[in-house]
Amino acid sequence: MASLKDVEQVADDLSNLVDQLRQELKDNASFDKLVQIADQISEHADEAAGTFSTVNEALMGRLNDLKSNASGGRSSSGSSSRAKARS
Repeated sequence: MASLKDVEQVADDLSNLVDQLRQELKDNASFDKLVQIADQISEHADEAAGTFSTVNEALMGRLNDLKSNASGGRSSSGSSSRAKARS
């Protein structure tokens, strides 16, 4: 799984690609080159989005596990307390 540190590298790459895009627009605006740079930007943005999605899913899964364990722990401790009170 990619990490947030990896996304930082992707962001740096995106920044460089945007600079290239701007430079290409200023220079001679080769549409072939513009398309190539735009495709690279899109690929990097998709990579970042995929990483964010993966990290979010992992965190949400962990939070749900913790919630399940916490609510399950409460009901079992509550029933064991009631059982002790009856005896």
